[in-house]
Amino acid sequence: MLRYTLRRLLAIIPVLLIVSIIVFMIVHLTPGNPAYLILGEDSSPEAIEQLEQQLGLDKPKVAQYFDWLGSIFTGDLGQSIYSEEPVTQIISERIGPTFSLMVISMLLTLLVAIPTAIFIVWKRNTMLDPLFLSGSLLGTSIPEFWLALLLVLVFGVTIPIFPVAGYISISESLMDWLHHLILPGIVLAAVEIGLIARMLRDSMLESVNQDYTKTARGKGVKESTVLMKHVFSNALIPTTTVIGVTIAGLLGGTVIIETIFTIPGVGQLLIDSIHRRDYPVIQGVVLVIAFVYVLINLIVDLLYAFLDPRIRYD
Repeated sequence: MLRYTLRRLLAIIPVLLIVSIIVFMIVHLTPGNPAYLILGEDSSPEAIEQLEQQLGLDKPKVAQYFDWLGSIFTGDLGQSIYSEEPVTQIISERIGPTFSLMVISMLLTLLVAIPTAIFIVWKRNTMLDPLFLSGSLLGTSIPEFWLALLLVLVFGVTIPIFPVAGYISISESLMDWLHHLILPGIVLAAVEIGLIARMLRDSMLESVNQDYTKTARGKGVKESTVLMKHVFSNALIPTTTVIGVTIAGLLGGTVIIETIFTIPGVGQLLIDSIHRRDYPVIQGVVLVIAFVYVLINLIVDLLYAFLDPRIRYD
């Protein structure tokens, strides 16, 4: 188990290295000059050239990449071109709202998806099953931006129940924090609820008529106990994979939602940095998102050994 964990940790390094190369090339090949955007339209070519030298943008792309890569190994993601602040500090200031939004949306997803899937398996031979399949397909098909705008129109304008912009820290007020994150949390959870509930339902249906469940029923065990103790526990392994991917995907999905609801998180930071051609911030944010993806996949792999005793890693 320890050797497997170490191998997986070492495997993160080449993955992040490849991601860093791709991100660097995409960002630096995008049209636009940061020096020109900082100085404005009335700036002279001499002033732009001088600022490029100060920012190191006059160096060859390969030299810029290795300078940036070398600083990463020391824990330094660089300095923002726009604000001249450390990228690590900027991301750390924005990670709180994003993490809060992820927690709210994931809690909503699990609180709805898991009981729904169990209930549908319990009522698997009724009309509720095809209705659930249609509803889950509809939920996963709705574009997040469209649902966000619809909820803003309904609950922010027509029936002004929830705020549709801004963010309140949980340290200031728990209720205001929750009040501001309900709508964006529902938007992010809507798609994931259908996905996780469908996966859990399908996995449970594969186990519901297995020999060990028939044996349990033959011994007089209640159907609810069979579903929870035998069927549900065996369906957790494939569902855990989907949940892990969902958690990682929420970090990327917050980009659009934070922009619509003006939440000062990592997603809005990425959009603003793209508009400003703030290369170090863009690269730092994408690298952090990639690291979270890899880390969550590692955690999911390690959870398999605890969920299923038959699994052993050499």
